[in-house]
Amino acid sequence: MQPKGKVGTRGKKQIFEENKETLKFYLRIILGANMALVFSLAVYGASYHSMSSMARAAFSEDGSLVDGGMDLNMEQGMAEHLKDVILLTAIVQVLSCFSLYIWSFWLLAPGRALYLLWVNVLGPWFTADSGAPVPEHNEKRQRRQERRQMKRL
Repeated sequence: MQPKGKVGTRGKKQIFEENKETLKFYLRIILGANMALVFSLAVYGASYHSMSSMARAAFSEDGSLVDGGMDLNMEQGMAEHLKDVILLTAIVQVLSCFSLYIWSFWLLAPGRALYLLWVNVLGPWFTADSGAPVPEHNEKRQRRQERRQMKRL
């Protein structure tokens, strides 16, 4: 039920103060809702910064291009892995609107890193030969073996 009589007018200062409080309130809501996305923003920022520093060109004093930077489109380079992280983050962020379990797909990134670490570094290191020297054939023995093979043909 509305009060009887004329509605009082508010002054400019009161409107200003209420607007300021309203903006503060909604800013807090926005920041609170996006706290879950801080990690995503950090990943985006770090990945993009790394890619931009790799692609940084070098110019001489007269302005001619000396170095065009790393090729961000080459296969099996660090830039490819950074692009994969950015795409994974974007996909997880969008699909998490439908289910909170989608955030578990973030485990794909460290899983792939561990796989690449095993395939490229740890696996070959663990399975490498113990370093026993292989006996080398001297030249006379090698020539003798070649002669025997020639006689057989």
